[in-house]
Amino acid sequence: MIGMTVRVISNPAAIGTLLAAGFVSLVALCVLPAHADDLQPICSDRPGRGTGACTVETGHWQVELGLWDTTFQHRAGITTDVTSAADPAIKYGVNEAIDVEASIAFYQALRIHGAGSSQTFSGVGDLFLHAKWNPDHASGDAAFSLVFDPFVKLPTASAGLGNGAAEGGLLIPMSWEIGGGWALQSTPEADVMLNEVGIGYHANLVDVIGLSRDLEGGFNLGGEIWTNQNIDPAGTMSQYSAGLTLAWQSDPDNQIDGGFAIGLNRQTPDLELYVGISRRF
Repeated sequence: MIGMTVRVISNPAAIGTLLAAGFVSLVALCVLPAHADDLQPICSDRPGRGTGACTVETGHWQVELGLWDTTFQHRAGITTDVTSAADPAIKYGVNEAIDVEASIAFYQALRIHGAGSSQTFSGVGDLFLHAKWNPDHASGDAAFSLVFDPFVKLPTASAGLGNGAAEGGLLIPMSWEIGGGWALQSTPEADVMLNEVGIGYHANLVDVIGLSRDLEGGFNLGGEIWTNQNIDPAGTMSQYSAGLTLAWQSDPDNQIDGGFAIGLNRQTPDLELYVGISRRF
């Protein structure tokens, strides 16, 4: 398609309505006063690709909003950009051990361009539903935390942005406080994903190893290594990246964060940049 741009947007009016309603709801939440309870500082799954080994406190809501996330990949003269914005994860603490979570990107865009052609697909993303369970919530061991985090993905993404299949998996986030403000994290994950040919399912194995340190003024600086092994019958695709994260908690209920990741092989996007906020109510 020389000099042609193709845009596939599924029901733009409905997407616009959803975006507007979502932003109004999030703004309304953010102007509400935070709870005055004596709670631990907010524990968010942001930033980075790892998952927090924690659950939201009983009766509290938590919103973790990805304001902007974009990846870039350039191969053989073709550049692929993937961008998401207004990507909230909304959580509720059911009891001391369990929270439930839902997340969906209100806007995603995939752009493939180069060699005189350009394609853009945009719309909403898939819906993810999680339920975290902390089996050690009453153990009193402040040094080690472990959580079981099963999830399902429902195919709500607009045309060109998802594979149209229901999928799921299990994450087991772990965290060790090793002293001096340092912490070591790991998030092993096993997923069941649709085969590339569209029939049958296969395993997808992920892990994120992170090391972080609390700094003065409410800051936390971290580094992480990510690996993804997509074991499709058509051929395994291995991806690796390394990144840095920075988070600032202005008070126990609020966090601002950002970070980047660099691809370490040709199957991984060259660069990812992201920024977001979290708040507990």
